[in-house]
Amino acid sequence: MGADDKMQNKAENLGGKVKEGLGKASGNESMEAEGHGDQAKSKLKDAGENVKDAFKGK
Repeated sequence: MGADDKMQNKAENLGGKVKEGLGKASGNESMEAEGHGDQAKSKLKDAGENVKDAFKGK
């Protein structure tokens, strides 16, 4: 299950980068900020997965 979660987090991070880039290119500050938020959320989730892995001994 952990690998699936990590893949989803990476996909969310990539989506955030795309959204940020589109926001910058179009001058849409709201979309750019949303992209930053998506990236931050995925990094936080990824950190949680790393903590779980540390307790599992991986």
